[in-house]
Formats: sequence, structure tokens, C-alpha cells
Amino acid sequence: MTEDRPTVLFLGDSITEAGDWENRLPGERTANHGVGGDTTDGVLARLDAVVAAEPEVIVLLIGTNDFGNHRASVEHVVRNVETILVTLRRELPGVRLLLVSVLPRQAEFRAKIEEANRHLRQFVATCHAQYLDAWPALADGDHLADRFTDDGLHLNDEGYRAYLDELEPALERVRGLPPMSRPFRAIDLDGASA
Repeated sequence: MTEDRPTVLFLGDSITEAGDWENRLPGERTANHGVGGDTTDGVLARLDAVVAAEPEVIVLLIGTNDFGNHRASVEHVVRNVETILVTLRRELPGVRLLLVSVLPRQAEFRAKIEEANRHLRQFVATCHAQYLDAWPALADGDHLADRFTDDGLHLNDEGYRAYLDELEPALERVRGLPPMSRPFRAIDLDGASA
């Protein structure tokens, strides 16, 4: 591993972008690929830069803006996140992938977020990834706990501390697994390689 290669690359939207990972995880060489307002479509469009960075671990947190700003369907979000994970696994067979659940936000989005998270939790093992369910640590019933946010969506300092309390052990777990030794090849229902 080269010295400038990140150990942990964070990929996502403004919640990732504002994470200040370098200071929150001082023992890591982090790369922040968070883009404010980004969606699953946006992440798909910029995967080349992620692949070029060749990180040891990728932490993916995306999807809330698809629901909030763009009113995307659960199917659209799930399909895109699955495509992101499969693409990363194919292009970076040795990377360790950690998918973070779509975080809680205002109560009106709960049903879509929970449905998407349920599908994604079931999918991650098919591409040798780990899943971090951050909902229990951050939610107050059907919404993001008031003490963790100033606007109902973005995390404040206390919210990031609560998230980090979940993230750090998840990073240890994902590192405890052996990396894949060969590229991932998806099989379609007809039995042909995708």
C-alpha cells in the first residue's frame, strides 16, 4: 500500500462531506468524497475517482437526498446503491466495503427509508460488504433525534459523536474480514455473467 493511499474513503452526500473525518479519526488516512446535495445517481457518476484512489475501506452513506429533494422511489435508490456496491467490488476486488443505512431524518420519510434499508441490509452479503444500521443510535422513534440535529436532517457535533460510536466498531469488524481475492461478477437470472 502506498503512503498516499487512503485507508478509509468516505463516499456520500453532505452528511459525509461535513464529517471532518481527518480530525474525528486521527489514526486513519482519510479521503472525503462527500458532496453536498448528492444522490445515488451522483455517486454512480463519480465512481471513477473513488476507484482511482484505491482505498483500503470505503464507507458509503447515500440515499437521503433521493427521497427528500428528488422524491425518488425506493426501488430507484436500492437499485442504484446495489449498482454502486457491485461496481466497486468489481473494480476494487480487495477493498473492504461498509454500507451505512440511510440515516433517519424527518418523520415523513421514515417508511421509504426503512423499506430501502431493509432491502439493502439483505443485499450487502451478495457483494462481500458489511452493513452498519445506524438508525437505532440516531433515531427518536420515527425521526432523527432532536439532540443530534439542528435542522432535522444534518448531524450536529453530538450527532457525529453518536454516529462515530457506531462507525468505529463497524470499521474494526469490516477490517477483520479477509478481502476478496478476485473480481466480483454478478450473475443475471438467465445465468449469464453481467
